[in-house]
Amino acid sequence: MFGGRMGRRLSLSVNFLVLLAGLVASAFLFAEGARAEAPLQRLEFVTQTGAHEFRVELADTPGERAKGLMYRKHLPEDQGMLFVFYEDGPIMMWMKNTHIPLDMIFVSRHGMVTSIAANAAPMSEATISSDGPAYAVIELNAGAAARIGLKPGDEVRHPAFKR
Repeated sequence: MFGGRMGRRLSLSVNFLVLLAGLVASAFLFAEGARAEAPLQRLEFVTQTGAHEFRVELADTPGERAKGLMYRKHLPEDQGMLFVFYEDGPIMMWMKNTHIPLDMIFVSRHGMVTSIAANAAPMSEATISSDGPAYAVIELNAGAAARIGLKPGDEVRHPAFKR
């Protein structure tokens, strides 16, 4: 055991390191929370029944696309996630670690619905395919596509899609 001034210095150094570690951890958690609290973007489907607005989180990096809606227990009815892949091609998705049943809407670069995979089963590792080229995928709560009358050929309005 250290005594006197040496002991106080060691004690101060340890306290400083503990405080520094706490600040670093807090900064990391704040940054992670800031990403989770990112503003939602407006997205609109135009169907035979009219325009239907949703608010979506954008997943446009490999890490964000890989995580998607995994581990979430709830998704508000008017919200979803937009996965942008930045090139046309076949897209394969799955529901691993996803607790919410979802509709997956595959969309072309020009904002046209190309196919819909309705009511994807939670926690499944089965592959869900775009059945042809797609540029993006929109995930909504299961049943949302049917509720708004969405079908292939319908329009999607969002800045990610070129007109």
